[in-house]
Amino acid sequence: MKGSQKVVCVTAYDASTARIAEEAGVDLILVGDSLGNVVLGYESTLPVTLEEMLHHTRAVARTTTRALVIGDMPFGSYQASLEDAMRAAAAFLKAGAHGVKLEGAYPELVREMVRAGIPVMGHVGMTPQSVHAFGGFRVQGKGAAGDQVADAARGLADAGSFSLVLELVPAALAARITSEVACPTIGIGAGAGCDGQIQVFHDLLGLSPVTLKHAKTYVEGQRLLADGLRAYADEVREGEFPGEEHSF
Repeated sequence: MKGSQKVVCVTAYDASTARIAEEAGVDLILVGDSLGNVVLGYESTLPVTLEEMLHHTRAVARTTTRALVIGDMPFGSYQASLEDAMRAAAAFLKAGAHGVKLEGAYPELVREMVRAGIPVMGHVGMTPQSVHAFGGFRVQGKGAAGDQVADAARGLADAGSFSLVLELVPAALAARITSEVACPTIGIGAGAGCDGQIQVFHDLLGLSPVTLKHAKTYVEGQRLLADGLRAYADEVREGEFPGEEHSF
């Protein structure tokens, strides 16, 4: 699809969100460790465990039939050693994922995983698992720092990554990286020059309590759902539900 058709990617975390993503026809579903923020109530992705990720990956994989399913390797599952990384990556494939994503410049891990038959999506720029090292959620690669991000991207691509997430990097830098690597680039807050885009399910559908510059809300989901639940509550309290048509 690189250079000919934009790649549509979205996160999903369970059977319900995966079913909606499938019906919408997205190309790739990432079971993102962002589930820590949007599903599990953590303040960041750092507390998310491998077992939590595998649990949600199984739910998504059981539901999808067409989209490529990628499992997001959580913090601590691959940084310590190659052995840890390989075991964790293999567990994702056993859970039903078609590949894994890892954050940061780890070309040696990518090379070994690909050699073992595990497709890997790389991730450079603002990598949320390194939020403390970055001093918060900040755009990465401004000015001369762009060369470091580009070098990391090229290293991951050369190691065999089948795609690269570029997160919160200047649009011009993302376009440059896209032209320099053979694999597709998937942007989030990285401009329109990438080969595809990925967004968090809850941000797209208005289910997030915050508004982010790099995200667009396509439907006011939280308001619509709350309106529906309020209507249900009113009918229950007024004795209107259930009616005869809902009774046996």
